[in-house]
Amino acid sequence: MTQTSESVTWLTQEAYDQLKAELEYLSGPARVEIAKKIEAAREEGDLRENGGYHAAKEEQGKQELRVRQLTQLLEKAKVGEAPADTGVVAPGMVVTIAFDGDPDDSLTFLLASREYASTEIETYSPQSPLGAGVNGKKVGEDADYELPNGKSATVRILDAKPYHG
Repeated sequence: MTQTSESVTWLTQEAYDQLKAELEYLSGPARVEIAKKIEAAREEGDLRENGGYHAAKEEQGKQELRVRQLTQLLEKAKVGEAPADTGVVAPGMVVTIAFDGDPDDSLTFLLASREYASTEIETYSPQSPLGAGVNGKKVGEDADYELPNGKSATVRILDAKPYHG
């Protein structure tokens, strides 16, 4: 899954199906479960001193936030293939960079939305400082981005290939 500058989220069919199933669960059976927890805790009496009630309400809030996030994400989703293999860094690509132009000090990552973070490869959002810095650059070009301490760093794009994970 990747995001483009037009706020469209590119998803593989598999990723779309997984997120849709999660949304259906959270907006159906999970809502019923949390409502039952809240009702059971409410029946215990004084809500000011009721830790179970407050925990259930907090869980409900987190669940509803996730429902809103998934709804927005899926509304803007475009299901399809990975971006073209043009050598230009774009969301949906596996990018290899060298820090300070040193190929021995390199990093390979997937430029994509955090929703599609994988355990097999590190994921950087296109909105992150590094992601924004490399997005649109060609293999062989340098990219500057801002470090957390406010300083600037430069990386060289060594490779950019569509992700097929």
